[in-house]
Amino acid sequence: MVRVLIADKMSDEARRIFKNRGVDVDVITGLSKDELIKIIPEYDGLAVRSSTRPDVDIIAAATNLKVIGRAGIGTDNIDKKAATARGVVVMNTPFGNAITTAEHAIALLLSCARQIPAASNRTQAGEWPKADFKGIELFNKTLGIIGCGNIGALVAERALALKMKVIAFDPYLTPERAVDLGVEKVELEDLFKRADAITLHTPLTDGTRGIVSREALATTKPGLILVNAARGALVDEVALKEFLDSGHIRAAALDVFEIEPAKDNPLFGTPNFIATPHLGASTLEAQENVAVQVAEQMADYLLSGAVTNALNMPSISAEEAPRLKPFVDLAEKLGAMTGQLLEDPIEAVEFCYMGDVAKLNTKPMTAAALAGLLSPMMSEVNMVSAPAIAADRGIDVKESTRDDAENHDNLVKLIIHLKDKTLEVSGTLYGGEPRLQSLFGVKMDAGFTGNMLYVRNEDKPGFIGALGGLLGESGVNIATFFLGRDEQGGRAICLVSVDEPVNAEIEQEVRGIGQVKFAKALNF
Repeated sequence: MVRVLIADKMSDEARRIFKNRGVDVDVITGLSKDELIKIIPEYDGLAVRSSTRPDVDIIAAATNLKVIGRAGIGTDNIDKKAATARGVVVMNTPFGNAITTAEHAIALLLSCARQIPAASNRTQAGEWPKADFKGIELFNKTLGIIGCGNIGALVAERALALKMKVIAFDPYLTPERAVDLGVEKVELEDLFKRADAITLHTPLTDGTRGIVSREALATTKPGLILVNAARGALVDEVALKEFLDSGHIRAAALDVFEIEPAKDNPLFGTPNFIATPHLGASTLEAQENVAVQVAEQMADYLLSGAVTNALNMPSISAEEAPRLKPFVDLAEKLGAMTGQLLEDPIEAVEFCYMGDVAKLNTKPMTAAALAGLLSPMMSEVNMVSAPAIAADRGIDVKESTRDDAENHDNLVKLIIHLKDKTLEVSGTLYGGEPRLQSLFGVKMDAGFTGNMLYVRNEDKPGFIGALGGLLGESGVNIATFFLGRDEQGGRAICLVSVDEPVNAEIEQEVRGIGQVKFAKALNF
């Protein structure tokens, strides 16, 4: 039975969806780190919001864990590097609270422009301070958006409806997408200089931490409005207070803080400062949406292998997962066979997808092939961790596609570049089953079984009899026998499927046969 732990408070819809999908689910919130470490080995999935922080220690203890699902967008509470290294998929729900967060950012922007919270407080205190609150119009003002992904794009859409001019900084925003959104793509320095108001919608990374720095604020226009409903550590809070006190910044509104809960903060009590307690995603609709989405995504992955909104693995839709599965299996076996036969370090590898397979989502196949290729060198590697491991080892990974499949409907080819040579391996599917088509330049048609023996030999009479006799005398039963050669009397390859593993002693005896150049036991 697949088991999931919901470790943070979220809509009961998440629990209901897991149960209806046949997943055993426990809801245990408020666990300490030690308490979570004690019980996490029992679970295949962990669903969290922002309170639970699956760090390297928790992930190390999670021996059965396959997926962590974050009901929300930000995943800085999850050690993604540790999860990836352990082969744990990390998912989020980037669309579930996007509208809610965008609306909150606009609400904060309008509140700053018209000083609504301060005016409300003084009016309810019995004053009528009309003369003290002269706001500004947002019409025709320039809004600078830092981070123009899902939420930033929704903010841009709403700001344009207010007839604002919108400029955006985002390294991943293409010129074509900027045109579609109706925004002007600019560099960060230009955004700080030109914007009348700035709103932040970027994730927290090493590159974005402190992006609104003291130096950046010094380059902004007098009278700037600053809104942050993304991550607290994006803004230098001490510097922001100084610029508010000086009047250079007209108003600021923060929904997030560097330390949360923010019980004490240098900005509290500062005139023209608005604070909300991380309410960006706090609407009835958003809370239910993210809970539903994280439960559906995690259940899909655990039950069918479908991957949605993963941060460390290629996406696989529920519809394409069944079609991809045999090709993923083929790619993994081709990689595993190659990895077991290599004797030199890999410098680069290219995965070529030919024929109809080239029209499919090739990223999962590449990840599976890399996992197979690296598995003989690593004790724990899978589709999630393999791309990161390859990158860490400096292995250059490329993909290519071709319509022509060399007389096949589909062909998957691995081209492995070593220091002084290049090797090729290819395979296809027959009746949905993986079949080897070529191995290191030798054509052959062979299936994959759990235990095999690879032999490279001279194409001379007597070899097959000698090999068969040796295996028979050693009590090794042959299931199938596959042969291939580059030319008569030249280089030949033999793949033998056997009923039990070939041990090192038998392997050494096979190497002693006169025509044999190399022999290796293989396991799949």
